[in-house]
Amino acid sequence: MATIADVARIAGVSLSTVSHVLNGTRFVRPETEKAVRDAIAATGYTPNSLARSLARASTNSVGIAISAVSNPYFSDIIRAVESECAALDMTIFLADTHDIPERELQVVQALHQHRVDGIILAPSTTSSERSVTYLRENKIPAVLVDRLVSAEFDQVGVYNAESVERLVDHLVGLGHRRIGMVPGQPGFATTLERIAGYRSAVARHGIDAEDDLIAPGSIDIDSAADSAEGLMRVAHPPTAILAGNNLATIGVMRGLRRGGFAVPRDVALVGFDDFDWADSFEPRLTVVAQPCLDIGRVAANLLLERIKDPDKPPTTTRLQTSLIVRDSCGSHLRRPASPNRDRNA
Repeated sequence: MATIADVARIAGVSLSTVSHVLNGTRFVRPETEKAVRDAIAATGYTPNSLARSLARASTNSVGIAISAVSNPYFSDIIRAVESECAALDMTIFLADTHDIPERELQVVQALHQHRVDGIILAPSTTSSERSVTYLRENKIPAVLVDRLVSAEFDQVGVYNAESVERLVDHLVGLGHRRIGMVPGQPGFATTLERIAGYRSAVARHGIDAEDDLIAPGSIDIDSAADSAEGLMRVAHPPTAILAGNNLATIGVMRGLRRGGFAVPRDVALVGFDDFDWADSFEPRLTVVAQPCLDIGRVAANLLLERIKDPDKPPTTTRLQTSLIVRDSCGSHLRRPASPNRDRNA
């Protein structure tokens, strides 16, 4: 087991400096603190006092490390986790990772040091594995949500690739042969799966799949808007665009309007993720909806089971999505109006 001396040696600092970083008892230069925390992560070191406390008793608390503020998609998941845990008188500690790998690691370490019994984590980029490594090496009961990056842990999310294929199938059924895509965050497991689903679907239909029809990943609404404008400037622009997540959908709509394009008259639009305003946009948005409450409930129960039985085999759970057809895809222009255009398929 790693010791504080190991941390000090790897970080190239004194034992007292490591102690000050851990306890916040003295100012430490940011670069030195980073070196210490990197060494802690690399060694899996846990302060002895914390280890003794963890060995003595449960704290009856669960930590959630998730991008809660910047991505409203997670709000329903958080609410479901809180509800499940509250029924068992467990306390929730919520920490926003902002989808920044360094911040994510700090959040996971802080939750651990606050002695939570387990952690629910939405990992950021697949190339950043330090948080997952920290969970593994410290044997912290954990469940990964949304971005399924390691079968060594319990995980819960949706069928991303298949859901995007359904969106493409729907657009092809409406006559579209050039379908563009504005993905979500670059490097996220969900983004990679959704791009794979797009490529699989267009190949299956034998339609155009040039690289210029897949825009760069969008980190926020503004970048998605820029991507949409870029797609419409290619030599043969798409007649339909698929947005990879809720923020990308809003951004694509903004970019199209900024470029003078009307949805769905000039270009059809479909998106991944339903959200509160999707039915209030003009036009109303056609989307794939994720079962967020179910994801949260499954995640909470998987974590509670993991806390009770740390040695049980890990489980990966994928849930089905629903295709909600509204107006932005243009389907209402291709068939007689119905008293209720919304449907789940």
